[in-house]
Amino acid sequence: MKGHESSNTSIAKRAANEFKEYIVIAAYLLICFTAILYLKSTILRAHGIAFEPFGLAAVKALICAKFVSLGHIVHVGERFNSRPLILVTLYRSFAFLVLLIALNALEEVITGFIHHRSLTESLSEFGGGSLDQLIATSVVGLLILIPFFAFRTLGEVIGERNLLRLFFTSRREIEKVQLLFPNDP
Repeated sequence: MKGHESSNTSIAKRAANEFKEYIVIAAYLLICFTAILYLKSTILRAHGIAFEPFGLAAVKALICAKFVSLGHIVHVGERFNSRPLILVTLYRSFAFLVLLIALNALEEVITGFIHHRSLTESLSEFGGGSLDQLIATSVVGLLILIPFFAFRTLGEVIGERNLLRLFFTSRREIEKVQLLFPNDP
C-alpha cells in the first residue's frame, strides 16, 4: 500500500509541476501576443479600422502553451543538448516554431471542418492570409521563442532555483552567499 501512495504522490506532484509550467508559458505568451495585437490594433485604428481582439491573445496563448507543453513532453528540440547553449537555444526555438506552425495549421483545419469550410478555405487565412504575413508572423514567433528557450536552457544548466535567485535576489545578497562564480571579482 505504501508504494501505491508514493506513486500517487509523485504523479500529483508531477501534475502540479506541469500545470505551473503551463501557466508560466501561457503568461509569457499572453504578454507577447497582447503586445503584438495592441501594436496591430493601434496601426489599424490609425487607418480607421476597428480591431480589438485581446480575447484572442488569451485564447491563442493558452492553446500555444499547451502545444509547447506537449512538445516538451515528447522531447522536441532536445537532439543537440551537448552543444553550446546558443546552438541549443536556437535549435529548440526553431524546432518549436515548426511545431507551433504545424499544430496551429491543424487547428485551423479542424476549426474549418467544424464550420463546414474546405481545406483551402481554412488554410487561406492561416498566418494572416498571405505568404508575407505568414513569414512575418513566423519571424516574430521565433523572436518570442528565443528568449523563452534561452532562459529555459540556462535554467537546465545552472538549475532553475539558481536562475530564479539570480533574477529575483539583489546583487548584494548574491555576493553575500557567493551563489555563482565566487572567485570572480
